[in-house]
Amino acid sequence: MKKPFITLEQAKQIIAEHPTPFHIYDEKGMRENARLVNKAFAWNKGFKEYFAVKATPTPGILQVLKEEGCGADCSSFTELMIAEMVDFKGHDIMFSSNMTPAEDFVKAAEMGAIINFDDFTHIEFFSKLVEIPETVCCRYNPGGMFQVANDIMDNPGDSKYGMTKEQMKEGFRILKEKGAKHFGIHSFLASSTRTNTYYPMLAKILFELAVELKEELDIHIAFINLSGGVGIPYHPEEEACDIMEIGAGVQKVYEEIFAPKGMEDVAIYTEMGRYMMAPYGSLIATAIHEKHIYKEYIGLDACAANLMRPAMYQAYHHVTVLGKEEAVCDHTYDVAGGLCENNDKFAIDRQLPKIDMGDIVYIHDTGAHGHAMGYNYNGKLRSAELLLQEDGGITVMRRAETPEDYLATLDCTPFYKK
Repeated sequence: MKKPFITLEQAKQIIAEHPTPFHIYDEKGMRENARLVNKAFAWNKGFKEYFAVKATPTPGILQVLKEEGCGADCSSFTELMIAEMVDFKGHDIMFSSNMTPAEDFVKAAEMGAIINFDDFTHIEFFSKLVEIPETVCCRYNPGGMFQVANDIMDNPGDSKYGMTKEQMKEGFRILKEKGAKHFGIHSFLASSTRTNTYYPMLAKILFELAVELKEELDIHIAFINLSGGVGIPYHPEEEACDIMEIGAGVQKVYEEIFAPKGMEDVAIYTEMGRYMMAPYGSLIATAIHEKHIYKEYIGLDACAANLMRPAMYQAYHHVTVLGKEEAVCDHTYDVAGGLCENNDKFAIDRQLPKIDMGDIVYIHDTGAHGHAMGYNYNGKLRSAELLLQEDGGITVMRRAETPEDYLATLDCTPFYKK
């Protein structure tokens, strides 16, 4: 059973000042989780978690994670600006982008970020803009299918990201000629995995590649970035990954491959978004309509503009009706929003307790790729983001949008009429 991190009474007090819908985040949970991740990889002196800013691009969240020792993984000019707002500097920033505009590369270089080249052609593109830095990284794509035992986890060969092995070799050779001295390898082969073996399997692939590149090109491998991909249990019956077991699995491979080669100085980086934040955010909404036709519908004051994942990916997010956690789930509902799209549903044929108008609905696990993926279709406005502080207080990290915000970019000058 999934347990909300706020009670009905807390929700009512918050809503009295901050109307629904809004996203709220649990500072205590975030900090405890970040500390556990650092503990799991404490065996590696250079370990650093670069939080994937794309998951929750909110300075208040980044500040909390920065205080827990995290860096920032950015993928765009604007994300770099957000990191800058929280005073991330230099190698505390990993810039991992693709199809990258020139101004994004220049901004990342100016900030001293570690540049993670997604494609071989980006090396020459970048070098025409700014000087190649001493520390660089390239993203590897081994192609084919990636699987654990008989279960196919993802299809790297169908992914737009990364370079082939031959491109990695040629890319590192060119980067060395242009002055690079320290090299990193990055890869992302599967998304939202719930197995403790994903990181160790990925580590083995990247560690073996690192040894090959070091010996063939006579270069210093400074770090391996395992990227993200560690998932969470969105369904209540699912088991969570064991980050301690994951860290120990990576350590075992590290000792098997790097220790005999005298490469114990290689740092391990991760850049998790979902694992770091998803369980520590929720979307709070109010039931405002009910509809009885061929199915039973509950209409919320939130919609897919507040949480796109169910509509876009048919992703499951658990729903709790606050104050009715112990009630019998004997009603079958589609829980829907008000967009003019039939896929605007948070839950389909979901067994829930009887929902009355005015009930407060808690949608779980929206802390990553929740508010961040919001949009303004139908003129819907982005919701506020609140932080539940460790002491129980509430901080507004982002206010709700207003119609004036939505209209601000329009030029309403009357069109010229003949």
